Formats: sequence, structure tokens, C-alpha cells
Amino acid sequence: MEIKDLNQLVDEAKNAYEKGEYKNAAISFERATESYRTIDDFLLAAEMANNQSVALLQANDAHAALKAVQGTEEVFQQAGEGVKQAMAIGNRAAALESLGQLEEAENAYLLSADLLKKNGETDLYAHVMKTLSAVQVRQGKQLEALTNMRAGIEGLEKPSLKQRLLKKLLKIPYKFIGQ
Repeated sequence: MEIKDLNQLVDEAKNAYEKGEYKNAAISFERATESYRTIDDFLLAAEMANNQSVALLQANDAHAALKAVQGTEEVFQQAGEGVKQAMAIGNRAAALESLGQLEEAENAYLLSADLLKKNGETDLYAHVMKTLSAVQVRQGKQLEALTNMRAGIEGLEKPSLKQRLLKKLLKIPYKFIGQ
């Protein structure tokens, strides 16, 4: 496949995703993944596989989403792409969460958050911590959920009004326990 055709395929996939046609987007991202592998561009292939995973999750196919993202973390790690590696781990975590594998999802979200924090991605870090917190609530780990939500909010450089309010609310329980 020529680069021009490949770029067009990627654009089609993105357009389908934006229109909410998640199955079509996933199919196009899968074709793009295979095409990039054919020309030995494994980094772009991994990006397309992650896009496919996100589209499959939106299409409520968590099993396929988990399968699509497998192996991409290592590609990003080898390329020194810490943020993309963290996002791939986050995509794996989201698929695991959708499959009800909450303990594995929790561990993956923690790893993703750690990598994002190390790479200075405070907004993405806060988002992952919020998601992690929700998983922990579902597991009955309210204290851990509260702590992780607070950690995510505390790390934001420019919190929105809603986030500033949440930050103040999250301080209340800690006042009762003397922290």
C-alpha cells in the first residue's frame, strides 16, 4: 500500500470514529496497523493498534480491544515513548475494566499513572487517577479511591473550577484524621 493510500485509510478511520461509527473505525485502524507492519513501521503500527483498541471499546467489544492493544506497550517502551507506553497501558486497563477484571485493571492503571507522572503529563495523570479511583470504589476500596483521586487532583497545574472544588472537598475527610 502506498503512503498516500495509507494516510487516506487513517483519515477514514479517524472520520468514522468521530462520526461514532466505531466498528468501521476499528476495521480501518486494523487495516492501517497491518499496513504499517508490512512496511516495518512498528511504532505507527502500535499507534494504530491502540486507536483500534479505543474504537473497539467504544463498540462494546472489550475482548477484541484487549487483543488489539497487546504488545504495543513494549513497542513504545523500546522506542523510548513513555507517554505512549502509558497510554497503551491505560488502554489495556480500560479493556480489562470492561471485562470485569478489576484487580488487573487497577494494577495497569497504577502503572500507567506512574509513567505519566514520570513524564510530566499532569492532566493525563489526573484523568488516569480519576479512573483508577472509580475502579477502586467498585472494588470496595473507598480509602484507596479517595487517596488516588486526591493525588490526581493535587498534581494538576491549572485545575478547572470543578477540579478546584473537588480538591477542597477531598481535603475534608483528611482533616478528620489529622492529615
